[in-house]
Amino acid sequence: MLNLTPHPIRVGTKTLPPSGTVARVQTTDVVVGTCTVTGVPIVHRMFGDVTGLPSDSTRCLVSALILAAVTGRPGVYAPDTGPTAARDDRGQIVAVTRLITA
Repeated sequence: MLNLTPHPIRVGTKTLPPSGTVARVQTTDVVVGTCTVTGVPIVHRMFGDVTGLPSDSTRCLVSALILAAVTGRPGVYAPDTGPTAARDDRGQIVAVTRLITA
């Protein structure tokens, strides 16, 4: 399985090192207002094309954001970082026990 994230991911007892390619989704931001409390802009983010995925059916591990952008594509998975993930004493994820598909 090809890890298309920028960091190693432990899935069960195996650690998948980053492949060197990171899947990304293009974004466009449109300013829709200004926060009255902080004065910073409020934007509406729109998602576009995904880059970095292989053109063949190679199984890939990607972020949840990328997975949501390529729903229906077989062989693309994201780590399940929900309650089944293994965490250390600080609450940081050290491994996932399941993968998510769309």
